[in-house]
Amino acid sequence: METILGYIGLALMLGLAGIGSAIGTTIAGNAAEGALKKAPEKSSSYMILTGMPATQGLYGFVAFLMWSSRNIAEQGYMIFAVGTIVGLVCLLSAIRQGQVCANGIVGISQGHNVQTNTMIYAAMPELYAILALVATFMV
Repeated sequence: METILGYIGLALMLGLAGIGSAIGTTIAGNAAEGALKKAPEKSSSYMILTGMPATQGLYGFVAFLMWSSRNIAEQGYMIFAVGTIVGLVCLLSAIRQGQVCANGIVGISQGHNVQTNTMIYAAMPELYAILALVATFMV
């Protein structure tokens, strides 16, 4: 049973982080598609903000690589717990970051100079994904 939970934990760690990044980048990408119709000359700003939520998937992948080398039969419960927490934090962080970026993209398309501020605001939910990854190194 402990081995099965360990593998489930690894799957949650990688899967939820990847799903969160896919959702977050799609949220921002949808806003970028709409913004391109209004101000196509600002597409590079849209692209930068759209890519920001992709990093949570990378954090989940790094955690997965680190924990997959552990003895799953002996540490299954711990891997399950860590995987669940890292996966959920990265999932929610990426979704919320995508929403912040989408709002920034809309603001840029309306002529406001908000790219730098949006990047700062978008870094705040990402901080929690980084903290979750750092916590895996400490366990």
